[in-house]
Amino acid sequence: MNLKHILTVYFKELKDQLRDRRTLISMVVIPAVVMPLIMVGTGTVMSKVMKQARQETPSVMILGGADSPAVVAALKAEKTAAGEARFRFVPSGDYKQLISDKKLRAAVEIPAGFEAALKAGEATTVNIYYYEGEMRSSMGSNALNDFFRTYREKTVEHRLLDRDLPVALVKPFDVKRQNVAPPEKVGGNLFGGFIPYIIIILCFTGAMYPAMDLTAGEKERGTMETLMCSPVSRVNIVFGKFLMVLTASIATMCMLLVSMGVTAALGGSMFSPDKMETAAKTAEAKAVMGGVMPTIDPAGLLGVFAMIAPVAVFFSALLLVVSLFAKSYKEAQSYVGPMVILVILPAVFGLLPGIELTAKTALIPILNLSLVCKEMLSGVWHWHYIALIFGSTCVYAAVAIALCVRMFNREDVMFRA
Repeated sequence: MNLKHILTVYFKELKDQLRDRRTLISMVVIPAVVMPLIMVGTGTVMSKVMKQARQETPSVMILGGADSPAVVAALKAEKTAAGEARFRFVPSGDYKQLISDKKLRAAVEIPAGFEAALKAGEATTVNIYYYEGEMRSSMGSNALNDFFRTYREKTVEHRLLDRDLPVALVKPFDVKRQNVAPPEKVGGNLFGGFIPYIIIILCFTGAMYPAMDLTAGEKERGTMETLMCSPVSRVNIVFGKFLMVLTASIATMCMLLVSMGVTAALGGSMFSPDKMETAAKTAEAKAVMGGVMPTIDPAGLLGVFAMIAPVAVFFSALLLVVSLFAKSYKEAQSYVGPMVILVILPAVFGLLPGIELTAKTALIPILNLSLVCKEMLSGVWHWHYIALIFGSTCVYAAVAIALCVRMFNREDVMFRA
């Protein structure tokens, strides 16, 4: 290998690719502009949708209850913390169809003789009907469930008081949950699977367009033959093209990490506890958040970048090999396009609960990266697994580079008709 020749080919390809609009879009525009807009836009839309759903008074239908006026009156008199009516009641009708059509949030069926059964100390059942998986219907059913749970507790308290028994007899202790994890670990658990997933996809797509253009694109333009006839050996040509594809992949990652860091910093200031809405500062929300705003450990991000580097090498060499078999850019797209699914599936498996980092999963490409990055972003560093994953990925990358060099030396591949 001749370093001077490799760099000559590299800078020549770099100059050509910087003139290519598709490469610039995949390498700069998408990670630096589009992804932050998607993240911020999605978060904003979800926040507004959740806010509107919380502010909406759920429409509820009461089924039965003619012989239980006290519970019906209590249900209709239920108020929110702001003093507003908690439910909006609609006349009886086909509740199943109305709930399915999203015109009714929930329905509650009060069995016949409900109050009489309570007075007699007999067990009875209240049925709540809702649309499972529909957010507003679930909120309405949860509100109904909260009301009847409170009503049941009050009924038990009255029974105990009537018998001169302490309320603590049925509630001897309370259980409170308190977060002890630092903000970095909370943020790592919340976003640790999502961030590597996005980085892996953009690492692949960042290398995809340059790889197709430097192989199938050159074949289509008729410049591959000219390049092969130059006094530069094919090994140097391969490494020059490979370095260009790797540069595009790493540049895409860097742009993504920078844009995500800026987005996270701005998002943290926008959604800090001091600027959050009062409605979000409930005891339940504080219990979930643990009183802290989740953040990402900077050391974890650097670790993710270090682990992604050999994967970028693997992707770059593999894409060059696959694209080299195509006779045209369009044909290369048909070969490379399905590979996106092969990259996404292992990354998605890394997001699933129950998939743990073990010696076996540490040898599975892409999945191992997704799992270890999730751990590093949470502040957990399994050094033996990290070494195993980094070493195995370097081996896969070396095999891909060797295969790429071999394919460049085959005339039937280079000059397919």
